[in-house]
Amino acid sequence: MLPILESGEETLVGGQAVMEGVMMRAPHSYCVAVRKPNGEVITQQHPLPKLSEKYPIFKLPIFRGLGTLGQAMSLGVRALHFSANAALDEGQSGKAKQEITGWAMGLNILFSASFFIFLYKFVPLWLATKIGAAYHAVGGRVAINLVDGLIRIVIFLAFLTLISKMKDIRRVFEYHGAEHKVVFNFESGQPVTVENARGFTTFHPRCGTSFLLVLMVISLLIYALVPVDGFLLKLATRIALIPIIVGVSYELIRFAAKRRGGLMAALTSPGLWLQRITTKPPSDDQTAIAIRALDGAMELEKQQGGELVIA
Repeated sequence: MLPILESGEETLVGGQAVMEGVMMRAPHSYCVAVRKPNGEVITQQHPLPKLSEKYPIFKLPIFRGLGTLGQAMSLGVRALHFSANAALDEGQSGKAKQEITGWAMGLNILFSASFFIFLYKFVPLWLATKIGAAYHAVGGRVAINLVDGLIRIVIFLAFLTLISKMKDIRRVFEYHGAEHKVVFNFESGQPVTVENARGFTTFHPRCGTSFLLVLMVISLLIYALVPVDGFLLKLATRIALIPIIVGVSYELIRFAAKRRGGLMAALTSPGLWLQRITTKPPSDDQTAIAIRALDGAMELEKQQGGELVIA
């Protein structure tokens, strides 16, 4: 859940599903709540300094999107690391506690980044180039780039659909649904309880899924306008332009979020549809975990003097 602007004010809470748990964040704090295999619920909470307060450059357009996404990814990795270690700790006496080391997590991040570049940059461009060579009607620079973008979106949707069939991933998507329900419950002003959260949908317009789709559409348009030829040069350009595309996409979402009319609806509707794949109805126990994470983040926010208002 991205901390974009809504009605001119920064949204107070967002979050992320992790392995058997949920991470919730407030403007200056976050909390991860995870259920261990033995049923015990453990939490990790820490202050979360805002990058824009520490580094003023992240208040500027484009840069603020990079800062927001960079911090969200860093926080997400920390939350996943905590949840993965919790999954390995069965709490049995006499057994050494297993943990995923930092270097192992680093290798996983490196592999994930390489996989992303291969699957969403190399493969679509390679396929589009082959199609352009076989069919001269789509052999032009703009046409190949458009085909490349469409293939990228198809791969993204197919990949999500495929992994959603996996049991462990479905569990994560259920926690994703719990996160959305609890955020909706909080934003409604009603007391945040399992009973109240049940009445809300799992489809939230601020979900990062919507941002990813906007990112892909913007990249399709930008790549089509970049005057470069040759497979390797195009591939290098696509990698180099990732920060710019992220910044532009964030600004577009930010602009739309402050104007609740047709633009916001147009940008978020595909993401809401896609959440039929990435969110699943949670159990009450999963919703309770999301509430535990939110309570932890809010308690730490109070200790830091954070202003607890709903944007």
